Amino acid sequence: MAMDERKFRILQAIIDDYILTAVPVGSRTISKKYDMGLSSATIRNEMSDLEELGYLDQPHVSAGRVPSAKAYRLYVDQLLQTGRLRTDGEMAVKAHLLGRARQMEDVMDRAAQVLSSLTNYTAVVLPPTGAQPKIRNIQLVSLSETEALAVIVTDAGLVRDAVIRVSEELDQEALYAVSRALTRELAGKTLSEAVERMPQITRGMGTSAEMLQGLGDILHTQQQSSHPHVAIGGTSNMLSYPEYADMEKARSFLSLMETRDRLADIIRQNGEDEMSFTVRIGPETGVPEMADCSIVTATYTTGNGRQGTIGVIGPTRMQYSRVLGILNTMGRQLSEIFCIGEDEAPRHE
Repeated sequence: MAMDERKFRILQAIIDDYILTAVPVGSRTISKKYDMGLSSATIRNEMSDLEELGYLDQPHVSAGRVPSAKAYRLYVDQLLQTGRLRTDGEMAVKAHLLGRARQMEDVMDRAAQVLSSLTNYTAVVLPPTGAQPKIRNIQLVSLSETEALAVIVTDAGLVRDAVIRVSEELDQEALYAVSRALTRELAGKTLSEAVERMPQITRGMGTSAEMLQGLGDILHTQQQSSHPHVAIGGTSNMLSYPEYADMEKARSFLSLMETRDRLADIIRQNGEDEMSFTVRIGPETGVPEMADCSIVTATYTTGNGRQGTIGVIGPTRMQYSRVLGILNTMGRQLSEIFCIGEDEAPRHE
């Protein structure tokens, strides 16, 4: 029995789905989520063949299949071409990231999980650094007679939403008008500048004062957030490698993972190019807890040109070409997603 193109496409779909969900994959899942033009019965038969070939395992009789180590090896060897995933692999990653809430932190968290799953190492994703983000749009959506959802979108891809109290006099049409006025007054201003402007705006809005106070509180809370979000995935992955079989060494590594400010300083990369990479091996990291580790990082760029960093931490014997290829793909996907987020952000004319 040979591995033909159809079996390979089904196996690829199973691996993509399992990497993103960590749930055994069944034939109905593949049939519904991936447009292959095949029936569930046909896919089920092919999955049985793939199991016989050693590419799939079935954890329980009634469960779906999961990829085997042999399947992952085929995935890595054939799907990573010239340092990048195949186009359909890229689309699977992007679709999953875009399927989540569009807040930057949500995308970062999921990106760290996907990176750690793809590499089986520890992954870290940092937000863009630089000047304060500027407000692009503010929307108020009625939830009830006395509550509205306030949504604040910035040029850094950040989205903030919170429920605020509103006057019973303000229906959705009135909230839309207030949204336009707020966007007109605050678009292009930093969060700090918006906080300073709110008292003046409040005085001029009459019956909206209570609502605007709530909005001002949201802006102030966000402006006061001094610690950048650090997304980490697969912290315990390193414990599966012999280098960290020693409990004291493992404890030191896990302790470092919990000090997120220090971890951000270690990982952060300030590249000048659209996509740049660094590889630090063992002692080159300058971190005693990582003497047996390598850190590979890449940058991603938001639409306003600010750069963030994604990184993978693994043993010094990591598969560097594979990790660089995956980081290259993820960096480009994040750059595209955050640019799309800015292009698609709702605006009031």
